[in-house]
Amino acid sequence: MYQTQTLLRRTLRVHYPEGVGRIVLRTELDWDQDVPADAVSEDGATSTFSLEAKKPFLYFKPVLQKAEGEAQWSVGANMLLTLTSDDVAEVYPHFDGSETGSYSPLIERDSSILGRKHMIRVYLPPGYHENPLRRFPVLYMQDGKNLFFPDEAFLGQDWGVGEAVRLLDAMNAVDRVVIVGVHSGDRMGEYTKPGYEAYTKALIEEVKPAIERRVRVLTSANETGVIGSSLGGVVSFYMAWEHPEVFGYAACMSSTFSHKDDLIDRVLAEPKHPSKFYLDSGWPGDNYEVTLAMAMALGRRGYKVRQDFLHLVFPLEEHDERAWGNRLHLPVQLGLGTATTAQRRRRG
Repeated sequence: MYQTQTLLRRTLRVHYPEGVGRIVLRTELDWDQDVPADAVSEDGATSTFSLEAKKPFLYFKPVLQKAEGEAQWSVGANMLLTLTSDDVAEVYPHFDGSETGSYSPLIERDSSILGRKHMIRVYLPPGYHENPLRRFPVLYMQDGKNLFFPDEAFLGQDWGVGEAVRLLDAMNAVDRVVIVGVHSGDRMGEYTKPGYEAYTKALIEEVKPAIERRVRVLTSANETGVIGSSLGGVVSFYMAWEHPEVFGYAACMSSTFSHKDDLIDRVLAEPKHPSKFYLDSGWPGDNYEVTLAMAMALGRRGYKVRQDFLHLVFPLEEHDERAWGNRLHLPVQLGLGTATTAQRRRRG
């Protein structure tokens, strides 16, 4: 059905710990035929393949050929390789366990900056424990108690973060990601001015280093984002605005801009910052007007829509965890989508 006039080619590298077996590929061109690697690294952990077809994409699966003759297919949905890109695709399969992610126990850490305990739970993507060769981009999300489990969440309604990223992963729509849910303390005090200054300092100096010691995450600003809703959207914007060298991306959903903060004033007065921003709200209410005002302020200061920021409105959506969870796929795709990731990594 889908055909191109020319033969398209793309290189991909499959990374998996050596010593278990030999990696081959199976593709939709012939699911019964092994595609051998063109080259294998000296340590045996990286197999390089060149795939070609007269079509713009191929679905494929890494297969582990074991010494005893067993062929074990990778866990999860068929992987998608677009042949219209010239960068090398990097693949980190796993062959045992679940195709869904897992969660850390609740992590507690004393905060000398805030004078209370940090409470943190981490979502780990599928294959995290089996394939240790990969490091992941990371999203720090505010109001972590409401993200993953209904029995922890406000009024029993969580965002359903795990299901949202599972679906995106099955679609081959995003780069796999570690999500750090940071529980809130005094939201009104720590998510608004001036309290968000100390809260941000605590996240950068206490939470982030602790995560980077325990979890295989990438540490550059290009690979680190923050997400929050309502007051959590305000503090997320502040983090990326004040510290673009740490957080390259902020998603701010239904945010209460100008309620106990001066962020719109700062956008209108300060030089353009390198961080990217996603803004959204429901309508009517749901902080629609102030979110639109922030979007217009960014535009006035030279930020380009779809390049530096995106603003969306969702008619009749409410101000609650269900609504934010239902549209979480949008900021995650904008920050970690396949095309976005390719561009981001070409920039270094």
